[in-house]
Amino acid sequence: MSRSQPIYNSNGQLDAKTMLEQYSSLVRRLAHQMIARLPANVELDDLIQVGMIGLTDAMSRFDIKQGVQFETFATQRIRGAMLDELRGGDWMSRSGRKHQRDIEGAVHKLEQRLGRAPHESEIAAEMGLSLPDYQDLLNRVRGTQLVYLEDMSGDEGDSDYLDRHVADTDADPLARLNDRRMREALVEAIKGLPEREQYVMSMYYEHDMNLKEIAAVLGVTESRVCQLHSQSIARLRAKLRAW
Repeated sequence: MSRSQPIYNSNGQLDAKTMLEQYSSLVRRLAHQMIARLPANVELDDLIQVGMIGLTDAMSRFDIKQGVQFETFATQRIRGAMLDELRGGDWMSRSGRKHQRDIEGAVHKLEQRLGRAPHESEIAAEMGLSLPDYQDLLNRVRGTQLVYLEDMSGDEGDSDYLDRHVADTDADPLARLNDRRMREALVEAIKGLPEREQYVMSMYYEHDMNLKEIAAVLGVTESRVCQLHSQSIARLRAKLRAW
């Protein structure tokens, strides 16, 4: 049976129980896709719970006469419910964005000045911080992501900041083209990362390893992996902003 076909009961109405069971995996999949681009303070279970509410809403509003497949319709309602929840929860504070940009700015200046990837201690000094304070800042901006081309422009506090991080661009041909170009640029940028940070990015994104698993491979703490990940993202964002 096709996942995109809604299921009706004998009264000609959507069978709520069966539909919830059948499409709950869609909610989980969308939640996992979205949370990969969000800070660590966003809980996966919260997104799934809100997504299930979005699925229920989709079931109540779906009209097969509109000529749209239920899964397509439900995906929009589920993602919309998650976005609304994230906006309402102030998922990333203005100060958090500022810290993120401060790190990127320091990295960019040092790369221009040194002609190489700067060391942690050099970034800390550029920002006027001790190394422990800088590493603590890396932990606090944990979860910062760069995924889409649209994220490489705009001012702090843009009203569409959240949308540019987690919006679905699959249906937009220009976005898909931009995404491919971004990925090509990203591959090149990753090659310029320090070796250990390349390992972290590869294990995290290519092999879907969690922080505990990466920490075990590298022989460091999970907190250290978080720092390396955040620093890698800052380096990549600094490079790609000029792309």
